[in-house]
Amino acid sequence: MRDYFSAITDDSDESGVDITPMLDVVFIMLIFFIVTATFIKEAGIDVDKPEAATAVVQEKASILVAIDATDQVWINRRPVDLRSVRSIIERLHAENPKGTVVIQADRESRNDTLVRVMDASRRAGVYNIALAADAG
Repeated sequence: MRDYFSAITDDSDESGVDITPMLDVVFIMLIFFIVTATFIKEAGIDVDKPEAATAVVQEKASILVAIDATDQVWINRRPVDLRSVRSIIERLHAENPKGTVVIQADRESRNDTLVRVMDASRRAGVYNIALAADAG
């Protein structure tokens, strides 16, 4: 008889909604979106790009090089010496071999600096080079 009353007064069975499977799905979706997201890469400075009527969007721009108005070269938000551009591009190209080099040259920068960056890119083995311009 004692077992009969203990079964009636036992409140150990709580009814509720189990949200563990829903949390699992949410975390899996979060991991999926983080892994597949493409992050916008920036060279690190604002460049006053020239306008071009034939400007097109470059899809796989993995290496961004910026040249400011004072002919300072920027890669990954850091100013770099022009002599080290080749080795940096080689390293970045090894990380993403299908990527291209996009050079964002300020309209006030010298043509000599642009040509030297393009030459360093070609010596690094990257021949797919694009110049950034605003659509005009």
